Amino acid sequence: METLPTTTVTSSKSERRGRSSKYQSTSKPSVIMAFFSCVAWLYVAGRLWQDSENRVILNNMLKKNYDQKPKVLTVDDKLMVLGCKDLERKIVETEMELTLAKSQGYLKSGSSSGGKRLLAVIGVYTGFGSHLRRSTFRGSWMPQGDALKKLEERGVVIRFVIGRSPNRGDSLDRKIDDEDRARKDFLILENHEEAQEELPKKVKFFFSAAVQNWDAEFYIKVDDNIDLDLEGLIGLLESRRGQDASYIGCMKSGEVVAEEGGQWYEPEWWKFGDEKSYFRHAAGSLIILSKNLAQYININSGSLKTYAFDDTSIGSWMIGVQATYIDDNRLCCSSIRQGKSSK
Repeated sequence: METLPTTTVTSSKSERRGRSSKYQSTSKPSVIMAFFSCVAWLYVAGRLWQDSENRVILNNMLKKNYDQKPKVLTVDDKLMVLGCKDLERKIVETEMELTLAKSQGYLKSGSSSGGKRLLAVIGVYTGFGSHLRRSTFRGSWMPQGDALKKLEERGVVIRFVIGRSPNRGDSLDRKIDDEDRARKDFLILENHEEAQEELPKKVKFFFSAAVQNWDAEFYIKVDDNIDLDLEGLIGLLESRRGQDASYIGCMKSGEVVAEEGGQWYEPEWWKFGDEKSYFRHAAGSLIILSKNLAQYININSGSLKTYAFDDTSIGSWMIGVQATYIDDNRLCCSSIRQGKSSK
Protein backbone atom coordinates (compact mmCIF):
# COMPACT_ATOMS: atom_id res chain seq x y z
CA MET A 1 0.00 0.00 0.00
CA GLU A 2 2.83 2.45 0.70
CA THR A 3 4.48 1.90 -2.63
CA LEU A 4 1.53 2.92 -4.70
CA PRO A 5 1.82 6.69 -4.18
CA THR A 6 5.47 6.54 -5.12
CA THR A 7 4.68 4.79 -8.35
CA THR A 8 1.92 7.25 -9.13
CA VAL A 9 4.06 10.31 -8.54
CA THR A 10 6.82 8.97 -10.68
CA SER A 11 4.42 8.33 -13.49
CA SER A 12 2.97 11.85 -13.35
CA LYS A 13 6.36 13.49 -13.48
CA SER A 14 7.31 11.38 -16.46
CA GLU A 15 4.18 12.43 -18.34
CA ARG A 16 4.83 16.12 -17.64
CA ARG A 17 8.37 15.80 -18.84
CA GLY A 18 7.16 14.14 -22.05
CA ARG A 19 4.60 16.83 -22.74
CA SER A 20 7.17 19.54 -22.09
CA SER A 21 9.65 18.01 -24.51
CA LYS A 22 6.95 17.66 -27.21
CA TYR A 23 5.83 21.26 -26.76
CA GLN A 24 9.36 22.57 -27.01
CA SER A 25 10.07 20.58 -30.20
CA THR A 26 6.83 21.88 -31.82
CA SER A 27 7.24 25.63 -31.03
CA LYS A 28 10.86 26.00 -32.14
CA PRO A 29 10.20 25.91 -35.97
CA SER A 30 7.37 28.40 -35.53
CA VAL A 31 9.68 30.86 -33.86
CA ILE A 32 12.21 30.44 -36.70
CA MET A 33 9.52 30.98 -39.34
CA ALA A 34 8.27 34.07 -37.59
CA PHE A 35 11.79 35.45 -37.44
CA PHE A 36 12.38 34.95 -41.18
CA SER A 37 8.98 36.48 -41.95
CA CYS A 38 9.94 39.57 -40.02
CA VAL A 39 13.25 39.78 -41.87
CA ALA A 40 11.51 39.39 -45.26
CA TRP A 41 8.95 42.03 -44.39
CA LEU A 42 11.67 44.45 -43.33
CA TYR A 43 13.57 43.78 -46.62
CA VAL A 44 10.52 44.38 -48.81
CA ALA A 45 9.60 47.49 -46.87
CA GLY A 46 13.14 48.80 -47.24
CA ARG A 47 13.13 48.22 -51.01
CA LEU A 48 9.76 49.91 -51.43
CA TRP A 49 10.97 52.88 -49.42
CA GLN A 50 14.17 53.06 -51.48
CA ASP A 51 12.23 52.88 -54.79
CA SER A 52 9.94 55.62 -53.56
CA GLU A 53 12.91 57.81 -52.72
CA ASN A 54 14.44 57.13 -56.16
CA ARG A 55 11.22 58.12 -57.90
CA VAL A 56 11.10 61.36 -55.96
CA ILE A 57 14.72 62.15 -56.92
CA LEU A 58 14.08 61.24 -60.58
CA ASN A 59 10.95 63.40 -60.78
CA ASN A 60 12.84 66.32 -59.30
CA MET A 61 15.63 65.91 -61.84
CA LEU A 62 13.17 65.71 -64.78
CA LYS A 63 11.31 68.78 -63.55
CA LYS A 64 14.58 70.68 -63.17
CA ASN A 65 15.73 69.69 -66.66
CA TYR A 66 12.36 70.65 -68.14
CA ASP A 67 12.50 74.06 -66.47
CA GLN A 68 15.98 74.58 -67.87
CA LYS A 69 14.97 73.48 -71.40
CA PRO A 70 16.05 76.04 -74.03
CA LYS A 71 13.39 78.10 -75.80
CA VAL A 72 14.71 77.15 -79.29
CA LEU A 73 13.75 73.55 -80.05
CA THR A 74 16.35 71.19 -81.40
CA VAL A 75 15.75 68.81 -84.30
CA ASP A 76 15.11 65.98 -81.82
CA ASP A 77 12.57 68.13 -79.97
CA LYS A 78 10.75 68.92 -83.20
CA LEU A 79 10.64 65.26 -84.13
CA MET A 80 9.09 64.51 -80.74
CA VAL A 81 6.55 67.34 -80.89
CA LEU A 82 5.58 67.36 -84.54
CA GLY A 83 6.25 63.80 -85.59
CA CYS A 84 8.25 62.77 -88.63
CA LYS A 85 5.46 63.28 -91.18
CA ASP A 86 4.53 66.73 -89.99
CA LEU A 87 8.17 67.80 -89.90
CA GLU A 88 8.72 66.49 -93.43
CA ARG A 89 5.73 68.51 -94.63
CA LYS A 90 7.13 71.68 -93.07
CA ILE A 91 10.55 71.06 -94.63
CA VAL A 92 8.99 70.68 -98.08
CA GLU A 93 6.99 73.89 -97.61
CA THR A 94 10.13 75.75 -96.54
CA GLU A 95 12.08 74.47 -99.54
CA MET A 96 9.28 75.60 -101.85
CA GLU A 97 9.30 79.06 -100.28
CA LEU A 98 13.09 79.21 -100.64
CA THR A 99 12.89 78.24 -104.31
CA LEU A 100 10.26 80.91 -104.90
CA ALA A 101 12.41 83.51 -103.16
CA LYS A 102 15.43 82.57 -105.24
CA SER A 103 13.42 82.71 -108.47
CA GLN A 104 12.32 86.24 -107.55
CA GLY A 105 15.86 87.56 -107.37
CA TYR A 106 17.23 86.52 -103.99
CA LEU A 107 19.97 84.22 -105.27
CA LYS A 108 23.49 85.40 -104.56
CA SER A 109 25.55 85.56 -107.72
CA GLY A 110 28.82 86.97 -108.87
CA SER A 111 29.08 90.42 -110.36
CA SER A 112 31.72 91.56 -112.82
CA SER A 113 30.96 95.25 -112.33
CA GLY A 114 32.09 95.94 -108.78
CA GLY A 115 28.65 95.39 -107.27
CA LYS A 116 26.71 97.37 -109.90
CA ARG A 117 24.13 95.36 -111.79
CA LEU A 118 24.74 95.04 -115.53
CA LEU A 119 22.09 95.80 -118.09
CA ALA A 120 22.44 92.61 -120.11
CA VAL A 121 24.47 89.50 -120.81
CA ILE A 122 24.26 88.52 -124.49
CA GLY A 123 25.20 84.97 -125.37
CA VAL A 124 25.86 84.38 -129.07
CA TYR A 125 25.52 80.71 -129.95
CA THR A 126 28.45 79.38 -131.94
CA GLY A 127 29.98 76.06 -132.93
CA PHE A 128 33.34 74.52 -133.73
CA GLY A 129 32.92 75.16 -137.45
CA SER A 130 31.79 78.77 -137.11
CA HIS A 131 35.14 80.55 -136.97
CA LEU A 132 34.34 82.58 -140.09
CA ARG A 133 31.02 83.77 -138.65
CA ARG A 134 32.71 84.81 -135.43
CA SER A 135 35.27 86.80 -137.40
CA THR A 136 32.43 88.49 -139.33
CA PHE A 137 30.64 89.44 -136.13
CA ARG A 138 33.81 90.84 -134.60
CA GLY A 139 34.22 93.04 -137.65
CA SER A 140 30.63 94.30 -137.64
CA TRP A 141 28.26 94.71 -134.69
CA MET A 142 30.33 92.99 -131.96
CA PRO A 143 33.12 95.12 -130.41
CA GLN A 144 36.63 93.75 -129.91
CA GLY A 145 39.43 94.30 -127.43
CA ASP A 146 39.23 97.66 -125.64
CA ALA A 147 35.89 98.44 -127.28
CA LEU A 148 34.45 95.28 -125.75
CA LYS A 149 35.69 96.37 -122.31
CA LYS A 150 34.13 99.82 -122.75
CA LEU A 151 30.85 98.16 -123.67
CA GLU A 152 31.02 96.18 -120.44
CA GLU A 153 31.54 99.44 -118.56
CA ARG A 154 28.21 100.53 -120.04
CA GLY A 155 26.70 97.38 -118.56
CA VAL A 156 26.56 95.02 -121.55
CA VAL A 157 28.53 91.77 -121.72
CA ILE A 158 28.78 89.81 -124.99
CA ARG A 159 30.21 86.31 -125.20
CA PHE A 160 30.28 83.54 -127.78
CA VAL A 161 28.70 80.49 -126.17
CA ILE A 162 30.02 77.02 -126.91
CA GLY A 163 30.27 73.63 -125.21
CA ARG A 164 32.97 71.02 -125.29
CA SER A 165 33.84 68.42 -127.90
CA PRO A 166 32.49 64.87 -127.44
CA ASN A 167 36.18 63.90 -127.40
CA ARG A 168 37.31 66.11 -124.53
CA GLY A 169 40.65 67.81 -125.05
CA ASP A 170 40.89 67.11 -128.78
CA SER A 171 41.93 69.61 -131.47
CA LEU A 172 38.45 71.20 -131.52
CA ASP A 173 38.65 72.05 -127.83
CA ARG A 174 42.24 73.25 -128.13
CA LYS A 175 41.37 75.63 -131.01
CA ILE A 176 38.53 77.20 -129.01
CA ASP A 177 40.81 77.57 -125.97
CA ASP A 178 43.46 79.27 -128.11
CA GLU A 179 40.89 81.60 -129.67
CA ASP A 180 39.49 82.47 -126.25
CA ARG A 181 42.95 83.31 -124.87
CA ALA A 182 43.52 85.63 -127.81
CA ARG A 183 40.05 87.24 -127.92
CA LYS A 184 38.70 86.78 -124.39
CA ASP A 185 35.12 86.74 -125.66
CA PHE A 186 33.93 83.17 -124.99
CA LEU A 187 31.65 81.58 -122.42
CA ILE A 188 32.69 77.93 -122.53
CA LEU A 189 30.09 75.53 -121.09
CA GLU A 190 32.30 72.86 -119.55
CA ASN A 191 29.42 70.49 -118.76
CA HIS A 192 27.77 70.69 -122.19
CA GLU A 193 28.61 68.55 -125.18
CA GLU A 194 28.45 70.64 -128.35
CA ALA A 195 26.19 68.89 -130.87
CA GLN A 196 23.18 69.84 -133.00
CA GLU A 197 20.84 67.48 -131.17
CA GLU A 198 21.94 68.92 -127.82
CA LEU A 199 20.92 72.54 -128.57
CA PRO A 200 17.78 72.46 -126.36
CA LYS A 201 19.98 71.45 -123.42
CA LYS A 202 22.54 74.10 -124.32
CA VAL A 203 20.06 76.85 -123.52
CA LYS A 204 19.72 75.57 -119.93
CA PHE A 205 23.49 75.53 -119.52
CA PHE A 206 23.82 79.02 -120.99
CA PHE A 207 21.25 80.74 -118.76
CA SER A 208 22.56 78.92 -115.69
CA ALA A 209 26.19 79.84 -116.40
CA ALA A 210 25.29 83.44 -117.25
CA VAL A 211 23.35 83.93 -114.00
CA GLN A 212 26.16 82.40 -111.97
CA ASN A 213 28.85 84.57 -113.56
CA TRP A 214 27.13 87.95 -114.01
CA ASP A 215 24.47 89.93 -112.19
CA ALA A 216 22.36 91.55 -114.89
CA GLU A 217 18.86 92.85 -115.59
CA PHE A 218 18.47 90.68 -118.70
CA TYR A 219 19.98 87.54 -120.22
CA ILE A 220 19.78 87.13 -124.00
CA LYS A 221 20.24 84.13 -126.26
CA VAL A 222 21.23 85.03 -129.84
CA ASP A 223 21.88 82.67 -132.76
CA ASP A 224 24.89 83.31 -134.97
CA ASN A 225 22.80 83.54 -138.15
CA ILE A 226 21.67 87.18 -137.71
CA ASP A 227 23.22 90.63 -137.69
CA LEU A 228 22.29 92.43 -134.51
CA ASP A 229 21.40 96.09 -134.12
CA LEU A 230 23.28 96.39 -130.84
CA GLU A 231 22.37 99.99 -130.04
CA GLY A 232 18.72 99.36 -130.87
CA LEU A 233 18.73 96.32 -128.56
CA ILE A 234 20.35 98.32 -125.75
CA GLY A 235 17.67 101.00 -126.13
CA LEU A 236 14.93 98.37 -125.95
CA LEU A 237 16.44 96.90 -122.78
CA GLU A 238 16.87 100.33 -121.16
CA SER A 239 13.16 100.97 -121.64
CA ARG A 240 12.37 97.66 -119.93
CA ARG A 241 14.81 98.02 -117.05
CA GLY A 242 13.31 97.00 -113.71
CA GLN A 243 10.53 94.87 -115.23
CA ASP A 244 10.69 91.50 -113.50
CA ALA A 245 9.39 88.30 -115.10
CA SER A 246 9.83 89.71 -118.62
CA TYR A 247 9.81 87.15 -121.42
CA ILE A 248 10.60 89.12 -124.58
CA GLY A 249 10.78 88.02 -128.19
CA CYS A 250 8.95 87.44 -131.45
CA MET A 251 5.92 85.62 -130.03
CA LYS A 252 4.10 83.01 -132.05
CA SER A 253 2.60 79.54 -131.99
CA GLY A 254 1.87 77.04 -134.71
CA GLU A 255 1.35 73.47 -135.77
CA VAL A 256 3.46 70.73 -134.25
CA VAL A 257 5.08 68.61 -136.96
CA ALA A 258 4.27 64.96 -136.25
CA GLU A 259 5.64 63.38 -139.42
CA GLU A 260 9.04 61.84 -138.77
CA GLY A 261 11.65 63.18 -141.18
CA GLY A 262 9.81 66.42 -141.81
CA GLN A 263 11.35 69.83 -141.11
CA TRP A 264 10.90 70.88 -137.46
CA TYR A 265 9.78 67.34 -136.53
CA GLU A 266 8.83 67.09 -132.86
CA PRO A 267 9.30 63.49 -131.58
CA GLU A 268 7.01 64.16 -128.62
CA TRP A 269 4.24 65.73 -130.72
CA TRP A 270 1.56 63.71 -128.89
CA LYS A 271 2.13 65.78 -125.74
CA PHE A 272 0.67 68.87 -127.43
CA GLY A 273 -2.92 67.63 -127.61
CA ASP A 274 -5.25 66.56 -130.37
CA GLU A 275 -4.89 69.89 -132.18
CA LYS A 276 -1.08 69.45 -132.32
CA SER A 277 -0.46 73.12 -131.69
CA TYR A 278 2.46 74.76 -129.93
CA PHE A 279 1.83 77.06 -126.98
CA ARG A 280 2.70 80.76 -127.27
CA HIS A 281 6.47 81.19 -127.18
CA ALA A 282 9.29 83.49 -128.28
CA ALA A 283 10.44 81.96 -131.54
CA GLY A 284 13.44 82.63 -133.68
CA SER A 285 17.02 83.65 -133.10
CA LEU A 286 16.75 86.12 -130.22
CA ILE A 287 15.13 85.47 -126.84
CA ILE A 288 15.32 87.78 -123.80
CA LEU A 289 14.66 86.78 -120.19
CA SER A 290 14.68 89.01 -117.14
CA LYS A 291 16.93 88.12 -114.22
CA ASN A 292 14.40 86.20 -112.14
CA LEU A 293 13.28 84.03 -115.08
CA ALA A 294 16.90 83.18 -115.89
CA GLN A 295 17.41 82.35 -112.23
CA TYR A 296 14.37 80.08 -112.33
CA ILE A 297 16.05 78.09 -115.12
CA ASN A 298 19.31 77.99 -113.18
CA ILE A 299 17.65 76.70 -110.01
CA ASN A 300 15.46 74.10 -111.72
CA SER A 301 17.67 73.13 -114.67
CA GLY A 302 17.99 69.56 -113.46
CA SER A 303 14.25 68.92 -113.74
CA LEU A 304 13.21 71.13 -116.68
CA LYS A 305 11.95 69.17 -119.69
CA THR A 306 13.46 69.90 -123.11
CA TYR A 307 11.78 69.36 -126.47
CA ALA A 308 13.25 69.14 -129.95
CA PHE A 309 13.95 72.90 -130.18
CA ASP A 310 15.36 75.39 -127.72
CA ASP A 311 12.73 78.11 -128.28
CA THR A 312 9.79 75.77 -127.63
CA SER A 313 11.65 74.33 -124.64
CA ILE A 314 12.01 77.81 -123.11
CA GLY A 315 8.34 78.48 -123.87
CA SER A 316 7.31 75.34 -121.99
CA TRP A 317 9.27 76.48 -118.92
CA MET A 318 7.59 79.89 -118.96
CA ILE A 319 4.11 78.33 -118.84
CA GLY A 320 4.62 77.25 -115.25
CA VAL A 321 5.68 80.68 -113.91
CA GLN A 322 4.10 84.12 -113.81
CA ALA A 323 6.01 85.43 -116.80
CA THR A 324 5.00 88.60 -118.65
CA TYR A 325 4.93 87.86 -122.38
CA ILE A 326 6.21 90.80 -124.46
CA ASP A 327 5.83 90.46 -128.22
CA ASP A 328 8.19 92.87 -130.01
CA ASN A 329 8.16 92.88 -133.83
CA ARG A 330 11.64 94.40 -133.86
CA LEU A 331 12.94 91.02 -132.73
CA CYS A 332 11.33 89.17 -135.65
CA CYS A 333 13.27 88.24 -138.77
CA SER A 334 11.28 87.64 -141.94
CA SER A 335 13.58 84.80 -143.02
CA ILE A 336 13.10 83.07 -139.68
CA ARG A 337 9.33 83.52 -139.84
CA GLN A 338 9.32 81.81 -143.27
CA GLY A 339 11.71 79.07 -142.29
CA LYS A 340 9.95 78.26 -139.00
CA SER A 341 6.35 78.89 -140.00
CA SER A 342 5.32 75.54 -138.56
CA LYS A 343 6.60 76.61 -135.16
